[in-house]
Amino acid sequence: MKQILLDVRLFAGGADLSGNTAKAEIAAEFEDKDATNYRSGGWKEVLAGLASSTINAEGQWEAGDPGKVDDSSWAQLGGTAPWTVCPTDATVGTLAYFTNALRSSYKLGDAVGEVAPWTGKASGSWPVARGQIAHPPGTARTATGTGTSIQLGAIPAGKRLYAAVHVLSVAGTGTPSITARVESDDNTGFTSAATKLTFAAATAPGGQILRTDGTAIADDWFRIAWTISGTTPSFLFTAALGIA
Repeated sequence: MKQILLDVRLFAGGADLSGNTAKAEIAAEFEDKDATNYRSGGWKEVLAGLASSTINAEGQWEAGDPGKVDDSSWAQLGGTAPWTVCPTDATVGTLAYFTNALRSSYKLGDAVGEVAPWTGKASGSWPVARGQIAHPPGTARTATGTGTSIQLGAIPAGKRLYAAVHVLSVAGTGTPSITARVESDDNTGFTSAATKLTFAAATAPGGQILRTDGTAIADDWFRIAWTISGTTPSFLFTAALGIA
């Protein structure tokens, strides 16, 4: 179904940049290597070389909070973190593209009288995974639990399950902590859930991305689960699962 881009979501590390972004593009490509020879039948013959990906975004500049575009961009510049782009909001089951990317550039400023802009680029260090949102950014979690199951499909040998988690806010006392994991099963009820990936415990906003080792996974249903500790803890986070 064709659509107008009205509610694209962009997450970078531990920041939700959606409210400061007016344009977001994600691209993946392979180098085309010339393999033409005398037996190519008079047609150029090419092979796929190295793959690469980029994320370019721009919007309105803001600063003064770790979740704002200026603060998060300076903190991430020169470092790698998960980036997730969603064409239509970030509810569970919506389409998501994500990768592990180097924050390679950040630009701000314009002429007098203009709305203060920013532009930035991230260069992928991993393949771009196409998948679904497994946890929405606006639902606060205060106790250990599990998310909604999503059907990604079985993963053949040579492909990998990819998972990105963006912890957007942390509240509470007694060092609140959240440890997320990815579970799989062959049914939506998760009667025999198996853990496939486990993230490091998070006590502050930030992003993590993991992937499996390329072994086939027969299960076709997946979900995010989490363990929370601390006194009156509360976490906002979003997660994406995909295959590449």
